[in-house]
Amino acid sequence: MKKYLAIVLFTATAVSFALYLFKINDFFNVHVAVFLAISAIFIITGKSLAKSLSLFLTAFLIVAPIYVVVTENIWAINVIFVFITILNIVTDSATTKSASKEPAWIKTAALIVTFLFLTIFVFLPLYTIFTQAFAKGAAIYFSSIKESDAWSAIKLTLIVAAVVVPVNTFFGVLLAWAIAKFDFKGKSIITTLIEVPFAISPVIAGLIFILLFGASGWFGAYLSEHDIKIVFALPGLFLATAFVTFPFVAKELIPLMQEMGKDDEEAALTLGAGGLQTFFKITLPNIKWGLLYGIVLTNARAMGEFGAVAVVSGLIRGVTMTMPLHVEVLYNEYLFAASFAVASLLTLLALVTLVVKTIIERYMLLQRKRAFNNTAFE
Repeated sequence: MKKYLAIVLFTATAVSFALYLFKINDFFNVHVAVFLAISAIFIITGKSLAKSLSLFLTAFLIVAPIYVVVTENIWAINVIFVFITILNIVTDSATTKSASKEPAWIKTAALIVTFLFLTIFVFLPLYTIFTQAFAKGAAIYFSSIKESDAWSAIKLTLIVAAVVVPVNTFFGVLLAWAIAKFDFKGKSIITTLIEVPFAISPVIAGLIFILLFGASGWFGAYLSEHDIKIVFALPGLFLATAFVTFPFVAKELIPLMQEMGKDDEEAALTLGAGGLQTFFKITLPNIKWGLLYGIVLTNARAMGEFGAVAVVSGLIRGVTMTMPLHVEVLYNEYLFAASFAVASLLTLLALVTLVVKTIIERYMLLQRKRAFNNTAFE
């Protein structure tokens, strides 16, 4: 029964959203679609259909009207159903057996606080981004994305990521290999320096490149004489983004390579394999999931970086403005629908990154379990 009810609600969600797209400016259907989707999730995540329906009716008949009157917004009802969906999940989770000896109410309270925190700081902002993005209709949403400056910002963001991610991947693998597989003087210093981009504010990182390559910087005179532009141009974006994203690949691979040890590589070398052959046949297959994990994090940070890029870009429309900068400029110009439209693309990128990250983490966990089982068996 619960399964079929959820299917009906999801079908109604698709129909409502389709009606919105065809009617272009009928924002009513968007809120209806969101309401139906939340209701479907609410029903399908509850263990007991009777309990879910009773909680649903209580919220709809008692809590929601009061909240709507206070907020003077009928679609604030969707917020109520986000909360009761979380409450439904929490109360079901609290009834499961726990290995700990704490009282049951501690688990319930901890789950409620956790889910409320996630609702306020994660779910509601996501809901706001997408509702505001479509606030003036699908036509305005897609025209905001297709607008020349927005499209230029999207292309520039992709170009920066396409250059920075492979470069940082290459040097991150080399650095991780050197630190994990070899002993040399200054190894501890290099390991510490990897943390520098995490310790320094991105704005400070941008200022570093201004002081180095700006008109009054150390190399400013030389660059001006040879008509070479670094800051307020594409190279400055590459440098700033590469600086703040450099540690991710290395930080993921160093502990993984250290855990692997050197036995497999030494065995391959003893059997006559060359250095590159050993790397591609032995090392790379063993680190592939950790490497992908680092690449995903690097790409997400590269596309979403704001502070360092804002300093070195000069905010030149159509030339040095990436998507985060374009969102900020549009918002300051009170073009809220356009701003949230571009922001929704970055949000979708973040959600896709989380999905890919979760998949990779599962494969990494399986890989470590297999390695542990093999070691225990030996």
